Amino acid sequence: MVVRKKRSSSLTPLELEIMQVLWKNGPGNVQAVQEALNPKPGLAYTTVQTMLNILQRKGKVKRTLRGRAYEYRATVSEDKASGHALRDLVDRMFGGSAEQLVMSLLKSGQTDPERIAKLLRQVAAQERSNSDD
Repeated sequence: MVVRKKRSSSLTPLELEIMQVLWKNGPGNVQAVQEALNPKPGLAYTTVQTMLNILQRKGKVKRTLRGRAYEYRATVSEDKASGHALRDLVDRMFGGSAEQLVMSLLKSGQTDPERIAKLLRQVAAQERSNSDD
């Protein structure tokens, strides 16, 4: 029996960097994406092309033939991708508990009670604003 590995919809670090280029710069061909990733030394054209094709198979980008080269554009918004990544992190690391995530942030010094209180005020203000609509 052949066991097929479930294709992950989460983004690898390099896939995320490529998506960030597309979100920031808009649609582009392999060369444009490679040039935007220029700070990464030695990142070959073929590597970027392969990663874009993987992203296309995952449904994260769409490609359109423009002349002799494909142009790639993001099909997933940055907000949607970050929301998915955050849900995945909370599920895998904290058993689905956002409260445990916040407690971990507090314990590790990544945030403090004052910041949490400020965020709570912002959330309350947003909820009031939404209910006024």
